[in-house]
Amino acid sequence: MNYLAHFYLSGNNVEIIIGNYIGDAVKGGNFSNYSNGVRQGIVLHRKIDAFTDSHEIVKESKAHLRKKYRHYAGVIVDVFYDHFLAKNWDGYSDELLDDFSKKMYLLLEKRKATFPYKSQLFLQYMVANNILVNYAKLQGIQQVFNGLAHRTKFDSKMENAVHDLKKDYEIYEKEFQAFFPELKNYASDLLA
Repeated sequence: MNYLAHFYLSGNNVEIIIGNYIGDAVKGGNFSNYSNGVRQGIVLHRKIDAFTDSHEIVKESKAHLRKKYRHYAGVIVDVFYDHFLAKNWDGYSDELLDDFSKKMYLLLEKRKATFPYKSQLFLQYMVANNILVNYAKLQGIQQVFNGLAHRTKFDSKMENAVHDLKKDYEIYEKEFQAFFPELKNYASDLLA
């Protein structure tokens, strides 16, 4: 899952939200310099990713893309799934996506000095481009894929992924709708 889903699945604990946000930038198991709540968020992030990557439905989504995008298929599916979460946000939250996004940006901005440098940089980009809201639009995820393709070491061709989404839109949306409630329950159980 990508940023919107990670925020959504973090509950209301600010520390857990922060840990979940910086989870990809914190390498290895030595994160003792963070508070207990942030550590919980980092672990939550990793468990969400492991659950997602090992799920049969997600594997099906990746399989549609693997031949063309190889190991980038997982990254692409993460963005596709955040698109469907944003597009169907009203079905998952009583809070408007715009309000939720502003709340996330604000709480992260207040603590960004404590983040790894990579997370600080991405926060700046995310806020400037209102990524969480723009995930709902195809042009928004096109922008995300353009940025991802630019940052990869190899020719990922991720800038073309929106064409694949358009071509098999109903398939990916159906897979997301079957998968996401299971992930939501899993994350809720971890936070309980």
